Amino acid sequence: MNTPSNVVDFPQVTVRNMQVGGADGLLAARLYSGAAARGPSGKAIKHDTLMVFFHGGGFVSGSLDEGDVFLHHLSADAPHQLVLSSSYTLATVKPFPAAVEDAHAVLLWAKKNKASLGWNGKRLVVAGIEAGANLAAVCALMSRDRGGPELAGQILIMPMLDPALTTCSMRQLAPADGMDAVASTCAASYRGYLPNPADRTHPYASPLQSSRLKNLPPALVLSAEDDPLRDEAEQYAAKLAANGVATTLKRLSPAPLQEAGARNDCACKAAALNEIGRFMAALDVADPLEETGMAPNPPS
Repeated sequence: MNTPSNVVDFPQVTVRNMQVGGADGLLAARLYSGAAARGPSGKAIKHDTLMVFFHGGGFVSGSLDEGDVFLHHLSADAPHQLVLSSSYTLATVKPFPAAVEDAHAVLLWAKKNKASLGWNGKRLVVAGIEAGANLAAVCALMSRDRGGPELAGQILIMPMLDPALTTCSMRQLAPADGMDAVASTCAASYRGYLPNPADRTHPYASPLQSSRLKNLPPALVLSAEDDPLRDEAEQYAAKLAANGVATTLKRLSPAPLQEAGARNDCACKAAALNEIGRFMAALDVADPLEETGMAPNPPS
């Protein structure tokens, strides 16, 4: 997963390397575009939806390459949406809150520069995987607290949300299933990202600890059966639903998550892509996602 996919395998997907505005300067980014529809004149129609995506890596590593294959799949399956994959300041350079400030700044930049992206500004969705899903969840909080930009949805793929590492899946699955390395990596990541212990309860560092989860955009939360991060993802989905946020929870089938990049591989599977596709389609029309409550699905 560390090598970008060969675009020959995805001839209908165009990828443009670019820079976007972060909190303190420019950040590397990639814009993924499927085969968008064209108007009567043959001119490409601007996309209604922009998804801003943040990669994993435990806050201390990772790059745009981490989610490249997944985002090619996602863009190939949804030609009428744009995906902007953005980097952010890693904790090895500057710890919390640098990454979340970058993430929110990218959303503001995207809204301001929609024309250059080929987006009409209608619908903005934030998404991420693992540490990037933490940033996506926090972006939803920051956008609410700071008065924008308005988000149509949030997609959290196997998110890191609990710096305390106290959930049952973290304490029991890791040693039982030989995933001690995953738990150790998470602990080391949080030590790098949150060197100040007081920050570990800050809602912008640990959304799971937040007591203010009302008035957030609809959420799709994807967990995985054998992932030590499973319970924190599902607990967050339950808390969102309890606070009136339209939330869909999907637990993915077991996958070998011990290896680096494995969550990206897991997200590439049809079950995850189908759930994301349904969620995105539901943002277009009035459907059950507009109702308050959580709709959990059994593993598939």
